[in-house]
Amino acid sequence: MTAPAQALQDRACLVLHGPDQPGIVAAVAALITRNNGNIVSLDQCSDDANGGAFFQRVVFHRPELSAVLPQIEDDLQATLTPFGMHWRLTDQSIPKRMAILASTADHCVLELLWRHRRGELPVTVPMVISNHTKIAADVRSFGVPFFHVPSRPEDKSASETRILELVKGNVDFLVLARYMQIISDTFLDEADVPIINIHHSFLPAFVGAAPYRRAKDRGVKLIGATSHYVTAELDEGPIIEQDVARVTHAMSANDLQARGAYVERAVLSRAVGWHAEDRVIRHGNHTIVFA
Repeated sequence: MTAPAQALQDRACLVLHGPDQPGIVAAVAALITRNNGNIVSLDQCSDDANGGAFFQRVVFHRPELSAVLPQIEDDLQATLTPFGMHWRLTDQSIPKRMAILASTADHCVLELLWRHRRGELPVTVPMVISNHTKIAADVRSFGVPFFHVPSRPEDKSASETRILELVKGNVDFLVLARYMQIISDTFLDEADVPIINIHHSFLPAFVGAAPYRRAKDRGVKLIGATSHYVTAELDEGPIIEQDVARVTHAMSANDLQARGAYVERAVLSRAVGWHAEDRVIRHGNHTIVFA
């Protein structure tokens, strides 16, 4: 479970990556010390100590953090620029705003809302948007605003425009919780926030409709789910989390789909939680996850 908001007060999370070289760890530790911070947790790795890439996530406590964040950011800029580091600094007491897009399947969206209500996801949920109304009552039972934005197969520009009107400036990231619509490149550019998707892990096999029926016909022994960031290349974005479950010949296609839905819920929840806690670093077309 995510730490209570009070426990996150005056805690900052620094995530950085860049070319590996001597002195980075010492420079970061010294920076936190001179800004009267105390390191709470630290994770780091290098993919090659001889000319590779370096990745680090540091959480530190600093009393009256909000008042001194600009000062710390200036210090980071001066300290990390000579190392060629990319970095971001966040106040952990401020939850990220997450909008959810869904269609008719409810298992992923309701899992996220349930975990949020239990305090397991450090986010706020300003809205759920769907191209159908089937899940409206269930979403509103969580006290979350629901918006119905129909999508016409022949022209999705109007629906995407409406979704952008709803989310721009109001969210920090989007989650496609079994939202069965292809996102256009224009939407990705205009939204300008990370977008997380979930789907079965058969891809590139069994693409399209009825993947579990075709997997049953093929006699698969494992099913699973993949959560990844959305990019212009369909289902090719950096993977955040995956998992699998074993199945047998005795299970029907419906049984496979039910077990697949269970895995999808767990995988998406973990991916969302890690993103919200700044545990994920995107590096090219893959990720480093400090889980």
